[in-house]
Amino acid sequence: MFLHSVNLWNLAFYVFMVFLATLGLWDVFFGFEENKCSMSYMFEYPEYQKIELPKKLAKRYPAYELYLYGEGSYAEEHKILPLTGIPVLFLPGNAGSYKQVRSIGSIALRKAEDIDFKYHFDFFSVNFNEELVALYGGSLQKQTKFVHECIKTILKLYKGQEFAPKSVAIIGHSMGGLVARALLTLKNFKHDLINLLITQATPHVAPVMPLDRFITDFYTTVNNYWILNARHINLTTLSVAGGFRDYQVRSGLTFLPKLSHHTSALSVVCKQLQLTTVRAFFDLIDADTKQITQNSKKKLSVLSHHFIRHPSKHFEENPAIISDLTGTSMWVPVKVSKWTYVAYNESEKIYFTFPLENHRKIYSHVYCQSTMLDTNSWIFACINSTSMCQQGVDLSWKAELLPTIKFLTLRLQDYPSLSHLVVYVPSVHGSKFVVDCEFFKKETRYIQLPVTHLFSFGLSSRKVVLNTNGLYYNLELLNFGQIYQAFKINVVSKCSAVKEEITSIYKLHIPWSYEDSLTIAQAPSSTEISLKLHIAQPENDSHVALLKMYTSSDCRYEVTIKTSFSQILGQVVRFHGGALPAYVISNMLLTYRGQLYSLFSTGCCLEYATMLDKEAKPYKVDPFVIIIKFLLGYKWFKELWDVLLLPELDAIILTSQSMCFPLISLILFLFGTCTAYWSGLLSSASVRLLSSLWLALKRPSELPKDIKMISPDLPFLTIVLIIISWTTCGALAILLSYVYYVFKVVHLQASLTTFKNSQPVNPKHSRRSEKKSNHHKDSSVHHLRLSANDAEDSLRMHSTVINLLTWIVFLSMPSLIYWLKNLRYYFKLNPDPCKPLAFILIPTMAVLGNTYTVSIKSSKLLKTASQFPLPLAVGVIAFGSAHLYRVPCFAFIPLLLHALCNFM
Repeated sequence: MFLHSVNLWNLAFYVFMVFLATLGLWDVFFGFEENKCSMSYMFEYPEYQKIELPKKLAKRYPAYELYLYGEGSYAEEHKILPLTGIPVLFLPGNAGSYKQVRSIGSIALRKAEDIDFKYHFDFFSVNFNEELVALYGGSLQKQTKFVHECIKTILKLYKGQEFAPKSVAIIGHSMGGLVARALLTLKNFKHDLINLLITQATPHVAPVMPLDRFITDFYTTVNNYWILNARHINLTTLSVAGGFRDYQVRSGLTFLPKLSHHTSALSVVCKQLQLTTVRAFFDLIDADTKQITQNSKKKLSVLSHHFIRHPSKHFEENPAIISDLTGTSMWVPVKVSKWTYVAYNESEKIYFTFPLENHRKIYSHVYCQSTMLDTNSWIFACINSTSMCQQGVDLSWKAELLPTIKFLTLRLQDYPSLSHLVVYVPSVHGSKFVVDCEFFKKETRYIQLPVTHLFSFGLSSRKVVLNTNGLYYNLELLNFGQIYQAFKINVVSKCSAVKEEITSIYKLHIPWSYEDSLTIAQAPSSTEISLKLHIAQPENDSHVALLKMYTSSDCRYEVTIKTSFSQILGQVVRFHGGALPAYVISNMLLTYRGQLYSLFSTGCCLEYATMLDKEAKPYKVDPFVIIIKFLLGYKWFKELWDVLLLPELDAIILTSQSMCFPLISLILFLFGTCTAYWSGLLSSASVRLLSSLWLALKRPSELPKDIKMISPDLPFLTIVLIIISWTTCGALAILLSYVYYVFKVVHLQASLTTFKNSQPVNPKHSRRSEKKSNHHKDSSVHHLRLSANDAEDSLRMHSTVINLLTWIVFLSMPSLIYWLKNLRYYFKLNPDPCKPLAFILIPTMAVLGNTYTVSIKSSKLLKTASQFPLPLAVGVIAFGSAHLYRVPCFAFIPLLLHALCNFM
């Protein structure tokens, strides 16, 4: 019946949109490189020692606890307090466990053992009872206050120690990082209680899914405080992102407000992240206080050294720039522009010197690399020397470490005082490594490669051939800086016959967001690299995205780039998938409007799918939003907007977050239409299935002849549900009301099915006397058929209503899930985001469950009710696409007017 009301072209369109959505979802959940990170392992059994909290605190927060992590003998020793180490507090995120501290805690313990416990860290972890704070924001403030108390409790554990800490370092995972930032907003919180904050995959900019106003209010409070008090916040903070592999929190959300130059978001994941964090922690220790340094400059230097620069050397606070190059070493001059040396079982040290004077006349850059991945200095420069020098400038600090090489690139004109470049080869036994150097002109290695057009859909491509025998190429990816752009880069390497394995490294460098990615390929090969962004290029940023290629001189390379349509769809899902419910309900409201107006004008209600095809058009919604956004650019309109106390337009918020796709609202509207169709098909099939089960279990009653809007049990049921909403959880009462409404619709469907099955087949009568004798019976049957037609009309209307209610219930479920999970601690959800909605929706659903189209056809309010859904469909898009908790508020208004039509 539902499918019969849709023509084949529309059905083909809906199937095609499902295909496109599948492509986008596949790219989000599976369209990333293979996970090459290794797991971190503990060497002894982990123990989580519960820290006893003051009784008043434990009573105030019965669901929360504080633990100290330990392993083996360390755990046994620290069961007897006080402690002697450096405190670090781990805060889990949404549905996170306090046991997640094991990974970094175990690595830090091994590192402390390596230095004979000269320094060690005590890792504490908070048990938030795995609360779903990404779905329900009502407990975020409570978590923040509990963490404040935990910090004070932790510091008391070190009282009386020689080097007692006065502050703690915090590692916040996911929403735990936001809770850590919120500490600074507390009235009685002293900022110097935190000396370092590292957040991992924390959505700082905005919530992933804004499902209630408490989440968005919390974000607004925290971010406004950090922005307005930027000059007074002296807390060293680092935000680390998870890259495209983290499909729950996209990296663009992890960028902190631009407080200072060190704020950054990095794409480092798995064991590498934990190892890097632990190394940074140990380099942050002040030898005098045996605690984390209070020197902000040093903290920034350490974090930059480990998370951004990677110079292949241990961190030194004051590194020696001038190094002695004396001793029993060979000095070998090299005058060629390209040089390779294979070191194997070297018995003595060698300094290879490259005179720069002649090279400056021909070349602009010099590039050197070594496969010896130790942390010793390996490249120097002589100043005003003829052939050798006793002291040289250590350039190793300017080098960079990659998985298989360490390298240095210098622009010669930046170092006019340098006379020689010196490459140091130490004496080695039993190991083999290769050192390469080459001088080159910039124009031969810095190559521009414009990306293909967005709407080429991968049908065209651009290619560049690298014919020179170079070790390093820098491809500038022109016209690439928007999040809706996505490409596939194919690098083909063709090598001459070589016996040894050749490794090439391709590094994608995005200068405005530190979202670098590495691809390691064995040559010869064909390697595919995905090219897309976590954050768009700022308007005032002139940098260019780069593909840096560390290649072999024995190979030739071809680089081809083309638009990836599937990855563009993935970016649509990644950045705007959360807004889909708003567009679905906007489509349903337009359909609802069409049905109400059809009932008003013709006295009958058309099928849901037919009306969806007729009424759900993007030109009825999008132009209004675009016009409002345009007018808000004028001061007078903005002042009028503010006088009316209207919230900020969601489209403006998305623009401020650099999330504007071309035609994105149209694309989402079409996806919303498709989802609304399949949602209607599912709900219709579900009602028919449930009615069949009802018929199989119980004999239904006949179609109602005496229609009553308010049955005797309806007021009692409504009062009971409102009491449930007030005393427990509003979402629970909404769900129960929804179940009651579905029961009424299923009962009506079952009654109609029984009536149709009970009607006899009318035979053809040729005699007029038989027709006259059956006239009274036929009239009676005709009356029943009218009742059946009204029932069918009512079911068509109920089909749309049940769709709207399903999505309202769906958007209300997060708070119900949270309440059920914490039921043993709190019987009443407080604060409750759904309580105001429940008070209105419960009686509305109760009345609608007893509403038939025949009872509202003559209502004076019907025309008005049929006009309201259109502006509400616009309002859902304008104010609900980035604030999903507002969507039910728009959806219930036409339902309320529909219910009131029974009385007016």
